[in-house]
Amino acid sequence: MIMPNNVNTTNSVTKFRQDFAIIANWLKFGSKLLDLGCGDGELLQFLRGSLEVKGYGVEKDDANVLACIKNNINVIQMDLEDGLSGFENQSFDTVVLSQTLQAMHNTEKIVLEMLRVGKEVIVTFPNFGYWRNRWQITTGRMPVSKTLPYQWYDTPNVHLCTINDFNEFCRNHQIEIIQRKVITDSKEVNFMPNILGNLAIYRLKSR
Repeated sequence: MIMPNNVNTTNSVTKFRQDFAIIANWLKFGSKLLDLGCGDGELLQFLRGSLEVKGYGVEKDDANVLACIKNNINVIQMDLEDGLSGFENQSFDTVVLSQTLQAMHNTEKIVLEMLRVGKEVIVTFPNFGYWRNRWQITTGRMPVSKTLPYQWYDTPNVHLCTINDFNEFCRNHQIEIIQRKVITDSKEVNFMPNILGNLAIYRLKSR
């Protein structure tokens, strides 16, 4: 793994993750960030330690909210399905939705709201077109993997998509793809990413 130049490894407060490092490399030092579906605040904690990022997490789950508070993360408890009406236009440098897109019922609404609230948007999601997922389907089973760890009967995922699907979504909604990285097992994938890539990371803005 190669650590991006602007990430301070000595101040990082969480175990190195390639997707976190990619996100950090797209941010400016001290920028203002909103992390949607922030979980226990791990990403914000990493960015605060490496780039002195300032911002808030948004989380619905009670246990995760308590974990954020324990980790000294500014967190707002709310359901993303209700939208982001409480946030003003362009009030954050970047709005992040990390591996939560596939669990959203109102996918289109949340992406457009993110683009309203943030000057830029970062979205990451598991690529359903990854070859191992395709193989499991050919064997008659729903895919289960590191990025899709749930069984069919207990999964929170409702809108899985492929890289090609998301590219088309951006074209249809006049969304500019500033940068895109695709990784598998922490290694960047450039050849046939819709088949060989496991996790997609997009940097977006409105056209």
